[in-house]
Amino acid sequence: MTEDEPRQVSARPAGRVAPLWQRALIIAAGVLAAAVMAGLGLWQAQVFVDDGVRNAAARADLPPAPLDEVAPAGTSPVDWYGRTLTVAGEYLPETQVLIPDGQRFRVLTALRTDRGNVLPVVRGVVERPSAPPPPAGRVERSGVLLAPELGTEAELPPGQIGSVRLARLAQTWPRPLVSGFVTLPAEQAAAEGLAPDRLRLPDAGGSARNRGYSVQWWIFGAFALGISIKIAHDAGRGRGVLSRRLG
Repeated sequence: MTEDEPRQVSARPAGRVAPLWQRALIIAAGVLAAAVMAGLGLWQAQVFVDDGVRNAAARADLPPAPLDEVAPAGTSPVDWYGRTLTVAGEYLPETQVLIPDGQRFRVLTALRTDRGNVLPVVRGVVERPSAPPPPAGRVERSGVLLAPELGTEAELPPGQIGSVRLARLAQTWPRPLVSGFVTLPAEQAAAEGLAPDRLRLPDAGGSARNRGYSVQWWIFGAFALGISIKIAHDAGRGRGVLSRRLG
């Protein structure tokens, strides 16, 4: 061959081109694998939700403990969040505020315990922005202790706040404030002329880990779908492992 003659470039593929039905079958297998792994991810997430609900409910049903002993003001009662506590003392009616919650209003009132701690109590809910005053005199109450709520303060009418946020309550309520609040159960709320508020049980531990497991399944599913498309694409151009085996 002289320098003037054009060079011959082989156009022969590395292997046979896979027929369309084989490529479609590869992609279908990838879609099936992705669907199975997506389902496993959803199952993992639902298992966590179900376990969390059961564990939180079981924790709330443990024998009650006296709040003044296990979660007094000035302590961080993290280990007692989600537990039912008992308390005795007197409501402070001048502290009562409403918390908008959809179409209802949560009724929040301070209760000064026998030992002088000030506990925020969600007594119940009302349909209109007006609530009956708390009962006078000494009362005995129980409820699940919950962590202070987060949230921003929107512009609200006088006598309303956005959430059970201690930093907000500390501006107007007497001290010392307990680091948490209690929601009265249905029978106690009814005794005070209110409908019960829904119990907002805390999330169970391990939520980040379980969410991570779910995300892993979804990543595996996306990988399975992507790799099946890649294999089918290569096989359609006579490349890749499948084409070499066919060739």
